[in-house]
Amino acid sequence: MDKRLVITIGRQCGSGGRRIGQMLAEQLGIKCYDKEILNRAAKESGLAAELFETHDEKPTSSFLYSLVMDTYSLGYTSSSYMDMPINHKIFLAQFDTIKKLASEESCVIVGRCADYALADDPNAFSVFITGDDEDKIKRIMETNNIDANKAKDIMIKTDKKRSSYYNYYSSKRWADSRSYDMCVNSTKLGLEGSVELIKTYAKIKGLL
Repeated sequence: MDKRLVITIGRQCGSGGRRIGQMLAEQLGIKCYDKEILNRAAKESGLAAELFETHDEKPTSSFLYSLVMDTYSLGYTSSSYMDMPINHKIFLAQFDTIKKLASEESCVIVGRCADYALADDPNAFSVFITGDDEDKIKRIMETNNIDANKAKDIMIKTDKKRSSYYNYYSSKRWADSRSYDMCVNSTKLGLEGSVELIKTYAKIKGLL
């Protein structure tokens, strides 16, 4: 029996989603992957690591969803892949790395359309972490040692970037409850409570 458990986490800026993912992984005794995916994807694809950092969760304006899927099915040696813009190659490399990671081990994966990449994996489920604006702004202020106005600006811009990236590269809508298996408001439950709720969901699903 396949005992893998893969939890993907989408998150609003300031919601504590990344920390929830880390806490969840620690309590389950598995790894949490966030930016680590960039380094692995760079290594496996042969593309420069700096390129992944530059294009991390950033959308473009000329990408066709069908092109991604067609190229992914054809593989990296196809002529269409060779002619593809670098940002498209970077997305495909991350997509491939996420699928490989999930097939090899139990883990928590934060961001980068991981829920979309693993949509057909029966041992994976997706979570979106949201929160009340006041709470999110306060967390950003504390994390970055900045005032409320600057924190709010970061929150809005980061969420806009993440939304554009997700909507652009996937066939779903970012922050839409229909795009995820469960949505959690970290303001209502706190970080620890959010972790417990996600673990309970995994148990009910028979994955724990």
